[in-house]
Amino acid sequence: MLKINANKRKLSEKIDALRNGGLIPAVLYGPKIENENIKLDRKEFYQIHEEAGENTLISLDVEDKKFPVLIHEVKRDPLTSNITHIDFYQPILTEEVEVAIPLVFDGEAPAVKDLGGTLVKSMQEITVKALPQDLPHEIKIDVSGLNTFEDEILVSSIKVNDKVTIMKDGGDLITSVKPAADIDSELEKPIESEEESKTEEEAEATEKTEGEKPQPEAGQPTAEETERKK
Repeated sequence: MLKINANKRKLSEKIDALRNGGLIPAVLYGPKIENENIKLDRKEFYQIHEEAGENTLISLDVEDKKFPVLIHEVKRDPLTSNITHIDFYQPILTEEVEVAIPLVFDGEAPAVKDLGGTLVKSMQEITVKALPQDLPHEIKIDVSGLNTFEDEILVSSIKVNDKVTIMKDGGDLITSVKPAADIDSELEKPIESEEESKTEEEAEATEKTEGEKPQPEAGQPTAEETERKK
């Protein structure tokens, strides 16, 4: 199991000073532990995060205690993309959790290589359910069987061990190969703005309402005729 070191953080410590000093503020929490404010080395975390991602159990060593945790949330600066805060979650190891696992597309599709098609990925990750220690780091999808534009890879084709449950319908599409012409036609379609869509909906609603206006009975004057007589 990968591990990372951390130290307790006092609330009086300035967050900006920590970040300027190469540290990242974080919080440790879980159903069986009290929340703990911590801090850890930025470079060390970047390395662990790259290896473990957010779906692999790691050991968080806070001074003299060790916690099996998941990297639950990583917050970044919107301008620099630098990590500004981390949430570490200690799950109950005897209870299953649901986590999104990244899909890694492996091999080369003959329909791409020989027919000039484009590999279309309908999913980039998939949610699974398992005990924290049984979560897969990634799931590989072999695309070498996509020989034609009719071939598809569905969720039902994913192979995982019996400790992991896929939380998606087996008929859902993961990936396929489309002819270049189909991709080009999709890209050429005009993008309808929200305002245009709203205007069309309002126009349809108006037409429907006007169509439902009650008509005068035979022999009865219309509203316009009544107004002219006044």
